[in-house]
Amino acid sequence: MPRGCRRMAANTRREFLRFAGTGAAIATLGDFADAREPVLGMIFPPANTPVPPEAKLMYPAGVRFLATGVGLERMTPEGYDKVVDRIVPAAQQLTAQGAAAIDVMGTSLTFYKGAAFNQQLKESITKATGLPATTMSTAIIEGLKAVGGHRLAVATAYNDEVNERLQSFLHESGFEVLAIKGMGIERFEDRPPVTQEELLEFSTSVWKSAPKADAILISCGALKTLEILAPLEQRSGAPVVSSLPHALWAGVRLLGLSGRAPGYGTLLSRG
Repeated sequence: MPRGCRRMAANTRREFLRFAGTGAAIATLGDFADAREPVLGMIFPPANTPVPPEAKLMYPAGVRFLATGVGLERMTPEGYDKVVDRIVPAAQQLTAQGAAAIDVMGTSLTFYKGAAFNQQLKESITKATGLPATTMSTAIIEGLKAVGGHRLAVATAYNDEVNERLQSFLHESGFEVLAIKGMGIERFEDRPPVTQEELLEFSTSVWKSAPKADAILISCGALKTLEILAPLEQRSGAPVVSSLPHALWAGVRLLGLSGRAPGYGTLLSRG
């Protein structure tokens, strides 16, 4: 090939690569075409946890979600001890990916060492990332206070030891626990999936054991509670607060949104 033609081919190739690189950048930006929507970064106890369907059911527009996990294997204090130091690095990872607020989506992972530890965890995340942070444990407390709950009937997925720690955390936070009962689950993989009907009946039975309760709490982010909030409120006549839906509510409120999700119980319907 003549020298001039070789030079032209080389220039053309450089232009193509420059253009292709620009195109790749545009494609990458295209992935963030809704970058004006605030991003909630969520840290889940298990590894490789996707964004839960409840997030988009409650908030189909106006916010984007990122998810990561810390690899919890068992819902026991020993299991939590193994992964708790991974929470702040996970928050930093989500920050690097564009999160504008951090939500630790594990109730027992954040209450098991008490109210002061839960507060310290939020402060550590904010110090490390510069972002506002909340946890599922903070969310259930804020939710119970928002509905005026004080005397509680508490249904959980946990074993007795974790329930004792939850009861202590709730007492520290100013609530009276009239009844608390768990499903005894340490690993969800060890039992058939918890169905909506099973969870509704279980939560109803806990409320019936404490009919003077002025609010019901369902604790464990792995329980699918969104669709049973309104039916359980209809049965009991008491407002219901639950880990996953109300952690999403608390998280999007950090982003400046109302948190309103009509049709899913008292608190979410009013925001």
